[in-house]
Amino acid sequence: MNTQRTVPGATGPGGWPADPRTTLALNRMGTFDLDLDRDVMHLDEGALAVFDLRRDEYDGRPAGLGGRVPPSESARMDALVSRAIEDGRPRYGLYFRVRCRDGTLRWTHTLGHILRDPAGRAHRLVGVVRDATDELSGEAGPGAPGTERHRESGVVEETTAALAHARSVRDVIDVLESARGMGRLGAVSLLMGLVEGNHIRQIAEGRTASLVPELEYTRIDADFPMSEVVRTMTPRFFVSRQEFAARYPRLWPHIAPLHATAAAYLPLIAQGRAIGAVGLLFRDKHTFPPHEETLLTALTSTIAQSLQRAMLYEQEMELAESLQRFMLPHTIPAVPGLRTEVSYRPARRGRDIGGDWYDVIPLPGGRVAAVIGDVQGHDTHAAAVMGQLRIVLRAYAAEGHTASTVLARASAFLHDLDTDRFATCLYAEADPSTGWLRLVRAGHLDPLLRGSDGRCRVLPVAGALPLGLPHLGAPDFPVTSVELAVGETLVMFTDGLVERPDADLDDGVRALVDAVGRGPDDLRKLADWLCELPNARAGVDDLALVLLRRDASPVPQLGRRLHHHVAPGDLRAVAGVRQMARAAVRSWNADACADALELVTHELTVNALRHTGGGAVVTFRLLDGADRRVRVEVEDTSTEAPELGRDEDIGLTGRGMLLVDRLADVWGVEPRGTGKSVWCEFVAPTRYGAPA
Repeated sequence: MNTQRTVPGATGPGGWPADPRTTLALNRMGTFDLDLDRDVMHLDEGALAVFDLRRDEYDGRPAGLGGRVPPSESARMDALVSRAIEDGRPRYGLYFRVRCRDGTLRWTHTLGHILRDPAGRAHRLVGVVRDATDELSGEAGPGAPGTERHRESGVVEETTAALAHARSVRDVIDVLESARGMGRLGAVSLLMGLVEGNHIRQIAEGRTASLVPELEYTRIDADFPMSEVVRTMTPRFFVSRQEFAARYPRLWPHIAPLHATAAAYLPLIAQGRAIGAVGLLFRDKHTFPPHEETLLTALTSTIAQSLQRAMLYEQEMELAESLQRFMLPHTIPAVPGLRTEVSYRPARRGRDIGGDWYDVIPLPGGRVAAVIGDVQGHDTHAAAVMGQLRIVLRAYAAEGHTASTVLARASAFLHDLDTDRFATCLYAEADPSTGWLRLVRAGHLDPLLRGSDGRCRVLPVAGALPLGLPHLGAPDFPVTSVELAVGETLVMFTDGLVERPDADLDDGVRALVDAVGRGPDDLRKLADWLCELPNARAGVDDLALVLLRRDASPVPQLGRRLHHHVAPGDLRAVAGVRQMARAAVRSWNADACADALELVTHELTVNALRHTGGGAVVTFRLLDGADRRVRVEVEDTSTEAPELGRDEDIGLTGRGMLLVDRLADVWGVEPRGTGKSVWCEFVAPTRYGAPA
């Protein structure tokens, strides 16, 4: 018996057993090790030979193989490896082509193992790569995969993976028309139509601009290939120009200039019904083998499912956005002395809608209230609650209540809705004639203040609990008063403008402060600028924005003003107050409201003396503006709001406020330091009946 000894250190083919390098070299194989964290890849000599590279031609990075691996093959390889990593598989394998030094393409096969860290994150790919030219040319026997069939399967895999991320009909069309789509199957033009009632609307014209205007909208019973495959739900294949021209003579004049030699029209079937059709035109093609017909039919099934999902998503998004925008105010009132701009952007991710809202509300005396808020949640329930809350908050504000009272009543309303939602809100009441702002913040973000010089800062506002919590009254919503100078801008916003899942909220606010300072001075352009910030473009959450700037243009100014001090308990002084009221309207040419003003002044003054235990300050003002008004204010030292009685209680407490409510055009209560001011206004036409 002949016994062959192992020669230690043998490296040539004569040694036995052969060492790994010899084995790899003889089989035209090599190894690679890709570090995903550092983006570096080691190739041994065998692997360099497979890629037809010299050592000095490779820089150790995957991108260095770009000259050897065609982009289409690289994209297919990346997609397959990414899916293997995402699916948690330990290994992968695929065939791909390599462009040699002389420009020819040859088939290569790789087999890789995915190494993961203890957390399961992939960080290395270790494997082998080999020359598969002989195998795929048929020399390895009839069981080897054919190059053409393998290429077609790769197209299906890639297209299917890309369609999984399509979220709109346009996305689906883009995938099919891209380098990863139907072009790789040899199609020179792609046409697509969707069923709309009894018609088919063409939505894709292909890369050769084959869209024919008169064919954009055709009947299903028409004699066209798309109509036929939709009616029969059966694909049609044409392998000659003569066959196509004889079957569809009306369509052929539009197809002939494309020089197509074959065509495939396939129905897009989803849930048992045809939702559209796709047409593929080929050049230099004269047959559709059975496996190719099966492949195209399977691919159109995937396309149909993606289209149906995209159409459903678009319909839901359109419905959600329409509902959201319908609940927001359609117009913003013009307020002399103030410029306002608003903006709302729905979330770009997901199909749920949010509860963000804004409003600008005209108030008595030329004042205005700007409101911004966010109802908890991102669904139609949040939008419905938002709509109700916005309406009642506007109603309470228009009644003339103080900012604290408005939010307290809105909070009680939200609590009484018996919903599990709460809401944050920022309410700003502005007086253009003086520039004073009264702000109340209920769980919301602080606003920003941009100066006339462009510098911006956070404006701290006393905070309160969000709306909707039980047992919250007006004292629970403190008021912060500041003066808005001419040219200064108040920036009110929701968290969608500053919040991102991977960043701290304070960082987002600081970035917004910087952006407001760098933004354009024009208010409309500034609003658009802020809504296009990276945080806003991320689209994780919807966002609302209100900008309020005190204008330098003339505003309605206060006219003459009269004061009268009444000592505590001095009811006899009320007669003097009535005489002053009548004298004021007479001197201001507003006799038409004299009787009502005199009676209301009497009741408010008596109430202040009887129910507060202190004195009163009665002030008469003439407000010049679009509608000329006389305003009376009675200030006392009590913080308790007056009660409005009912008609049946006319003889009891509350009769005075009932008269005020009936006679005055508007009235309200405002906090004044340690007390309050009850005010009311009367439209004051001149004695000749025409407004001033």
